[in-house]
Amino acid sequence: MVKLWFMGHAFWIIEGTKNIYIDPFIRGNSAFPGKLPLKPDLIVVTHGHGDHLGDSLQLSKEHGAPVITNFELSNWLRARGAEAIGAYIGGKIKFDFGWLKFVPAVHGSSLPDGSYGGLAMGVLLEVDGKRIYHAGDTGLLKDMELLQAYNVHVALLPIGGWFTMDIDDAVIATKMIKPEIVIPMHYNTFDKIAADPNEFKEKVEKETGAKCLILKPGEVYQL
Repeated sequence: MVKLWFMGHAFWIIEGTKNIYIDPFIRGNSAFPGKLPLKPDLIVVTHGHGDHLGDSLQLSKEHGAPVITNFELSNWLRARGAEAIGAYIGGKIKFDFGWLKFVPAVHGSSLPDGSYGGLAMGVLLEVDGKRIYHAGDTGLLKDMELLQAYNVHVALLPIGGWFTMDIDDAVIATKMIKPEIVIPMHYNTFDKIAADPNEFKEKVEKETGAKCLILKPGEVYQL
């Protein structure tokens, strides 16, 4: 059994054999529901911007959960007392729950102190047999078509525009990826990324074969 908890913005918890946090933005996240339902066993960070790196450092130190992210960001976290695993876009990294694979994203990455944060990435995970794609922060890119080969069960896509794909580009991304389920994220946390998830749902279900779910912060979906 695998569950997806939406914790606001781009913060997700995958509950399965292990509890996996992705981009745990808590402090400063107006969409955070106010309570963590599960402790992390592993933390995944797509890039160094504050609304994605979030509270990874504190969570790792508090719970002893390793952070897996790009090489530069892992060094930055390790120097500050976190347990961190450096990796990059490439092959599958195997865990006892399945595997993780970093994939391309089109975005920047800098750290809270302004230093270089390595490449921004998306992440594809197989957790207890279910395949989940978290796009991170990205614009639309042709490489998304390659994800079809992985038979993605759930795609988590930004729709807020300005810094990432907007609704229309996220619909095109859905056509490229061909997931069973798509769930919008990274919208309405602040004014510049205001978007209507119901518009996204209507377009996705009219123009693609995917089902679109809209989760409110704190809600959970069982795959």
